Amino acid sequence: MKKIMSTAVLAASMTMAGCATSVPVGGLFTDIQLPVAATANAQGSKVGTAKCQSILALIAQGDCSIEAAKADGNITSVTHIDWKANNILGIIGNYELTVHGN
Repeated sequence: MKKIMSTAVLAASMTMAGCATSVPVGGLFTDIQLPVAATANAQGSKVGTAKCQSILALIAQGDCSIEAAKADGNITSVTHIDWKANNILGIIGNYELTVHGN
């Protein structure tokens, strides 16, 4: 009985000790859009995006940097940044950073 109880406590502690994330993640499907940052600057008239992709959570490629998105939109002054994530079963994930500014 003691061995069963010890095993149950060990199994429960392993399942309850998950990692915390700063964004909501769906185990089967994720399709979210979140704000990343905002400034006191007025609303911008330009938009630039940067994209990257993950395959099987083993291979990731692309440039989702703020600098890449600024270059895409010819932006010099950032007003706010948004983030979009789409992931299906951890098999394929598409991520997009959108920078708004002037």
